[in-house]
Amino acid sequence: MDKEIVWLALQESKLLMFYENKWFASIAVLLFFLALRWVLVRIVKKYRKGGEEFSSKRWINVINNLTSLFTIITLIVIWLSELRFIALSIAAFAVALVVATREQIQCFLGAFYIAGSRAFGVGDWVSVNNIQGEIVSSDWLTTTLLEIDLENKSYSYTGKTLVVANYVFIGNTVRNLNFMRRYVAHSFDIVRDDDFIDIRQARQFLLERIGERCQEFYPVAERYGALIEKKLGVDLNLNDYSVRVKTNSNAKNIFSISFFCPTQDAVRIEQALIEDFMEYWYEKTHHSRRVELKKDSIEFEATQIA
Repeated sequence: MDKEIVWLALQESKLLMFYENKWFASIAVLLFFLALRWVLVRIVKKYRKGGEEFSSKRWINVINNLTSLFTIITLIVIWLSELRFIALSIAAFAVALVVATREQIQCFLGAFYIAGSRAFGVGDWVSVNNIQGEIVSSDWLTTTLLEIDLENKSYSYTGKTLVVANYVFIGNTVRNLNFMRRYVAHSFDIVRDDDFIDIRQARQFLLERIGERCQEFYPVAERYGALIEKKLGVDLNLNDYSVRVKTNSNAKNIFSISFFCPTQDAVRIEQALIEDFMEYWYEKTHHSRRVELKKDSIEFEATQIA
């Protein structure tokens, strides 16, 4: 009896030592991969300090994801012998786990879809499910974006950070807008009353003003537009600025203006063109009114003399 008690005590002590060793091994693995991540990130920041900013962000993002993956795999290997003891209940547990973590699994699959399709990367501008922004980071569950105001065509950051689940990129169309980071095909409308003015002259005035405003960067824009056309394999005619005249149901004149310009200068050029056109419209309409008043005054004087 005493021998059996001693034997059980020895087995229990061995089991406790076994578990303690695995806990120590798990802690050591965590510390090792955290230190490895820190060292690799420091190396990337040091040797790419003068390089491209978004390239450094991509490498840091890859390092974070890979170290997290290897940490999980190593911990599973360490505790694999214990996991065998729950093999009988794994089927029921797996079903419950899939039901409870369905969205997390979809996000995990979405991360593989993003990596495999290479639809976008860190630093790219994307639009998905009415969300527009710049990719700043991506992990196994979510993708973080800095929101960009494309709806109002200001092309500036709104200051909002958007965290999007990765499964959103699987079930929705993803538009890569990265070419808009430097140059953009900007367009806007000017709506005016149906005044007594020559619309053809007004359109020609706008075309001349667009040419003047875009003259300083036109050679660079032409080369950048040709680069985009070559990459996409289609003829986009991005550098052909235009003014389209139309009307609406309220009998208003609408001047639809489009031109290819640096993204950061789009709003400035738009405001300058609106100011030029408003000044032109004011001069033309008031000149015609002065002519009409003078004509009415002459006719009135003629009737008084008669």
